[in-house]
Amino acid sequence: MRFLACLMASLVLAGPCRAGAETVRIAAEDDWPPYVSAVAGPQGAEPQGFAVDLVREVFAAQGIRVDFVTVPFSRCLAYALNGSVAGCFSVGKTQANQDDFIWTPTPLLAEDLAIFARADAPVRGEIGVAELRHRTVGYTVGYTYATEVMTDPLITRYGASSDQQLLRMLVAGRVDYILLNRLPGELRISANPAFRGQVKFVGKLSTDNFWLAFSKTHTDGRRLSQVFERGLSDFKRDGRYRSMMQAFRRRLGLP
Repeated sequence: MRFLACLMASLVLAGPCRAGAETVRIAAEDDWPPYVSAVAGPQGAEPQGFAVDLVREVFAAQGIRVDFVTVPFSRCLAYALNGSVAGCFSVGKTQANQDDFIWTPTPLLAEDLAIFARADAPVRGEIGVAELRHRTVGYTVGYTYATEVMTDPLITRYGASSDQQLLRMLVAGRVDYILLNRLPGELRISANPAFRGQVKFVGKLSTDNFWLAFSKTHTDGRRLSQVFERGLSDFKRDGRYRSMMQAFRRRLGLP
């Protein structure tokens, strides 16, 4: 009778029967579009973006449903550190945090860490770390950056509470340069009249990998990291990851 009831429910809902399916609680940061950001939903803040779709689909392929907790990035990390959630995304690995989490061999995605300047800055060609020395450089507090940049005594650093605030600091002339991931930064610039035409890309520091970082203190953190790695590796091997990325870029109007 239970089987028949489940089968009938599946037909009504036009979906598979997954009674008793495992649910994992994962924290997603709320302000890194287009990869992951918060939108208003019937149950409050809900995450959207490529990384959200990928995490959901990879776990689903392993028979696991994801309950997302959408929070500021600093809280996302804190929840994973204290075991309130099984993991947090999207996290860059640095010397400072490499021992704090369980890192899968396969990252979620890769993104450029770019240098932006005001449109009237006298910059010729692309610049790098050397050109940041003896200059003021803005960064977003709580995000992960290369240790080389964050510890160089010749770089004067100023923190902002968000990427949006960082761009406002640059346009107002409070810093010479800012560090932003390139695609998220360029989309923010093009979407805001206050930034459009006022800010330009001037260099790339690195291309960094970003992970779903699993909790060392969560009781299921290690097991779930292994399950996720198996699923993500399958996605990359059989072409599903590539297809998802291509569809994502088409939605953004990118080649």
